[in-house]
Amino acid sequence: MCRRLFSFKNVKKLVVKVGTSSIAYPTGHINLRRIEKLVKVISDIKNSGIDIVLVSSGAIGVGCGKLKINRADCDTSAKQAAAAVGQCELMYMYDKIFSSYNHIVAQVLLTHDVIDNPDRKEKAIDTFRRLFELGAIPIVNENDTVSLEEIEATFGENDTLSAIVATLVGADALVIMSDIDGLYDSDPRKNPCAKLISEVRSIDPSIISSAGEAGSESGTGGMKTKLNAAKIVMDANIGMAILNCSDPAILYDLLDGKDVGTRFFK
Repeated sequence: MCRRLFSFKNVKKLVVKVGTSSIAYPTGHINLRRIEKLVKVISDIKNSGIDIVLVSSGAIGVGCGKLKINRADCDTSAKQAAAAVGQCELMYMYDKIFSSYNHIVAQVLLTHDVIDNPDRKEKAIDTFRRLFELGAIPIVNENDTVSLEEIEATFGENDTLSAIVATLVGADALVIMSDIDGLYDSDPRKNPCAKLISEVRSIDPSIISSAGEAGSESGTGGMKTKLNAAKIVMDANIGMAILNCSDPAILYDLLDGKDVGTRFFK
């Protein structure tokens, strides 16, 4: 029996991850124009009948901006304090804007031990399931106030978290919104002739070698963490795409089956 080829046009459950640079300025203040466009598109996708989870970074960066402290000068405890402030700000903004489109949001903060503990993992799965049934949009972040994993980059930051969430909720696809168009065959910041790779069917050494380092000062991830996320979801038969966050409406093109960004699927 032939297996049907994966298509983003058939997605019914979607996880969208946005990084700090996607929703905040380097100052740490929220990019209102970007976040309003993102929320509008996600709300419209939800209206179409697709269950959606938003994995949102930005708590530490936004918290530093509100507290008027330099993230680069912060120790771990200061970053955790900033995360506590920034998470409130982020959820206030998300709740306010999503409400204007008649959608209810739910904050879900995860830590690594939730994933490792079978009982707590099952409880998290049940919570997501019930939120979908109730029509809410879960907004997920790592609980940076009590967890060191993202801050110290041992958990793999929110690219990896988004992949884990995709497997937890049984998503059809994961979309990572970044400040780059997708995966290139070499670093486009160093090589102007670098070519965008439109499709990836397996994470092999040649693909890994094309990954560069972290792309922005405000975030902790880079292309390597995105490829790690791709491997996690592809092993679970979940598709993934890397898209440029500059215009969130590109999500429509992806779900319409258009050739955008870099798409990962078996």
